[in-house]
Amino acid sequence: MGAPMARRLVAAGHKVTTWRRGTGVSAAEAVDGAELVITMLSDPGAVREVLTAALPGLRAGATVVEMSTIGPEAVHELRALLPASVGLVDAPVLGSVGPATDGTLTVLAGGDLAGFREVLEVFGSVRELGPLGAGAAMKIAVMSALVPAQVLLAETFAYGAAHGVDRDALVGVLSGTPLGTLAERLRVPSAETRYSLAHAAKDLELGAWEGATMAAAARTRLQQARAAGLGERDLTAIADHTGESGASPVAGHAGESGSRPVARAVPLNVATIPATNGMYSHAVRAGDLLYVSGQAAFDEQGNIVGAGSMTAQAEHVFEVIARILADQGATFGDIAFIRTYLTDMDARAEYGAVRRRYITGTPPASTTVEVSKLFMPGLLLEVDLIVALPG
Repeated sequence: MGAPMARRLVAAGHKVTTWRRGTGVSAAEAVDGAELVITMLSDPGAVREVLTAALPGLRAGATVVEMSTIGPEAVHELRALLPASVGLVDAPVLGSVGPATDGTLTVLAGGDLAGFREVLEVFGSVRELGPLGAGAAMKIAVMSALVPAQVLLAETFAYGAAHGVDRDALVGVLSGTPLGTLAERLRVPSAETRYSLAHAAKDLELGAWEGATMAAAARTRLQQARAAGLGERDLTAIADHTGESGASPVAGHAGESGSRPVARAVPLNVATIPATNGMYSHAVRAGDLLYVSGQAAFDEQGNIVGAGSMTAQAEHVFEVIARILADQGATFGDIAFIRTYLTDMDARAEYGAVRRRYITGTPPASTTVEVSKLFMPGLLLEVDLIVALPG
């Protein structure tokens, strides 16, 4: 996306410096002296990493235009990261590489565009949606409808195939409905990656909330496809992947004999919390059970959050747990077992006070133990879970 967008800026007469991670030039050198800094990256962690590295080069009075899809919470975290003298606008886009090349993207903008709206119009039509974060929220809201709709159609194709329904005929019938355009897009999965399946899964992870049951089911389907190695394929690949998993033409009923589906372990890594080191996953789903790795109080840069404070570290841990649960459509009431490691059992009252704010009602099964130290100096607790996911 960034390359064709940069070409359009150059063609419009702007002086442009392009930069990507892994080059010999630092991010700070790349933004040095720039009036406008545009980011187009994969996820919240990448944006935070790049802008943190760019901070020394950002001049007072510059404006950062964040055009990635990272959600409103991450946008407000960026506002806290950037100096007050640097402006920030969130402006994610609707459209893929083709519209980026043609200048027909839809730019969803939040914040004050005074003085540079015409720059964004180089990319396509600009919709000013309100204060900072409004554009990011709108993008997630839109994708929370468009992505599950495509997963639903993939399952529709799978059902049709299992019952002898020709896919072209099915698309022909659907063409007369509001789903016609999407059905045509999925008829033959794209060989070119316009919107990757991994990015679609990430967008639904960013939009996870407790009541989003349909989006949660679509997210799980995409996470399974991503775990099967389809992350870099176009989202439309979900049609063939779903078809391969099959849809039995004979529906089973409670009490009937027959084999049960085998529960596969599906690793889950949530975009809204600090990334793992590659040696573990945030959680693993197996059937209706979710096994959550030990969560501790550190940020994207690996720094301790709430150093020396059991209360602050416990609050951070439970906020991270809340995001993992929401990603799978679960709540704290679905926790079956919780295990806590404390470096000082005398601080258990502080920990317990925080825990009771999150886990109310009948408590889950629980174990709390004291340990001499945890994996990172300065950590005071670590919490892991087993969750019974809603049916």
